Amino acid sequence: QVQLVESGGGLVQAGGSLRLSCAASGRIFSINVMGWYRQAPGKQRELVATMSRDGNTNYSDSVKGRFTISRDNAKNTVTLQMNSLKPEDTAVYYCNADRIAVTPFRTFNDLWGQGTQVTVSS
Repeated sequence: QVQLVESGGGLVQAGGSLRLSCAASGRIFSINVMGWYRQAPGKQRELVATMSRDGNTNYSDSVKGRFTISRDNAKNTVTLQMNSLKPEDTAVYYCNADRIAVTPFRTFNDLWGQGTQVTVSS
């Protein structure tokens, strides 16, 4: 089965930068959309950014201008470059993949990684 593995989380001071990476492993033909979501304690999981295979992006208003999403379709990886981090960015960040095709005729929906902790201190 296909799995998503995140890396790059950690502790950083406000105003600093961090880069998160996610790699999809297993037998994969293609992935339609890859992206990042986050969940802070006591809050609902929310969209951070997504990117479709053809390059279309979608960002949460709270991260526009600070975060940049990119992906490598050939390697089935997605990266989130986070700059000008704020304490309110503190959360567990989850990688997501939607419409994963393991063959041209068989697909899976909404696969999630285990999450990586991002903590921004003031």
